[in-house]
Amino acid sequence: MTGMRPGFRFIVAGLLACTALAGTAQTHGNHGNHGGQAKAAKMSELGTGAAFDRTGKLWIAYKDGPHVAVRSSTDFGRSFGPAQHVNSAPEPVAADHDSRPKVATGRGGEIFVTWTQPRPKPWTGFIRFARSTDGGKSFAAPLTVHANRDEIAHRFDAIAVDQSGRIFVSWIDKRDVVAAEARKQPYAGAAIYYAVSADHGKSFQGDYKIADQSCECCRIAMSPTPDGNMLALWRHVFPPNARDHALARLGADGTATPMQRATFDDWRIDACPHQGPGASVAPDGTLHMVWFNVREGKPTVSVGRWKDGKLQAQRPLDDPRAQHADIVALDNNEIAVAWKSFDGQQTRLSAMLSHDGGKTWQTTQLARTERDSDQPHLLRHAGRAYVLWRTEAEGFQVFPLAKEGA
Repeated sequence: MTGMRPGFRFIVAGLLACTALAGTAQTHGNHGNHGGQAKAAKMSELGTGAAFDRTGKLWIAYKDGPHVAVRSSTDFGRSFGPAQHVNSAPEPVAADHDSRPKVATGRGGEIFVTWTQPRPKPWTGFIRFARSTDGGKSFAAPLTVHANRDEIAHRFDAIAVDQSGRIFVSWIDKRDVVAAEARKQPYAGAAIYYAVSADHGKSFQGDYKIADQSCECCRIAMSPTPDGNMLALWRHVFPPNARDHALARLGADGTATPMQRATFDDWRIDACPHQGPGASVAPDGTLHMVWFNVREGKPTVSVGRWKDGKLQAQRPLDDPRAQHADIVALDNNEIAVAWKSFDGQQTRLSAMLSHDGGKTWQTTQLARTERDSDQPHLLRHAGRAYVLWRTEAEGFQVFPLAKEGA
């Protein structure tokens, strides 16, 4: 590999690269080549979502030309069945890393898929949703999740299902930016909205606002909580321009708790780093999180936990080049973190495991590639963690992470 592959957003030396981003990110969110953006640099389209269903079948969702496709595996990713198109009518589909198709599964065997549909105007999109109630054999016609249909940014969707089977979909939204501009008032970043389906995806209620002043193009992390709520974690713009993270609990009735600041690195920059956080709530209610920031002038991916209303046990990953990390909390105080890093020649996939709630960690290298790659995604099934990593050369790969004593 010579140089950086398209879509490979490693922030070299932190502030230097972020300064280069600032010229476009503040106005446009520094998004990729979507919709009518023919002059923008072409981005990787390897973005893939994944989830296990209740039977242990693994589902992946990805872009296949003007369609979203799903495939399933009954052997934990060693092989996949044929592709099934989710949207029968072709339409634009975003598939660049944080803005990739997503998949979630229901308690009754339903398959739920979301994606961003780029619109003709630059940096705009709609959040789309489709469901299968027959185990992925067929999908109903897609619907647009949000009630607002202005041709603005509704992008970077996230989906999660709570313990009652309700579907939560959140996204980054710029309707409030447009309204502020009309009033000739300043507005930093964008906003976070969500919608909820209580009928297994037949319809959604919403456009519920979580918070103003979110970062423009970092993914949102959502995780169900043991008490039946949904937790959201996102990169926020704290005055005057600190790109830290915030969290809130989302109610199915559209009421969200007041947001709380979750990280305190105080990275001040007028640009979006294109690296959203990861979040997973453990059975005891502790939020385990992983995130990228620049600390003391150094690009750093940190892992920590949110408990009793405060951030605890923050520490950097065992890799100074780490980026695009994900996290999952398992039973018995087990936590897994996965990330990729670029050494100038190869991209490496690595993982850290903790068997004591994050007090101690063991690091292992899982794979490497010399060509482009998607972000790694951590999955949970039957008390075990799995890493999905799609690469340009090797395709879809799934790596099981060892449990203690296994």
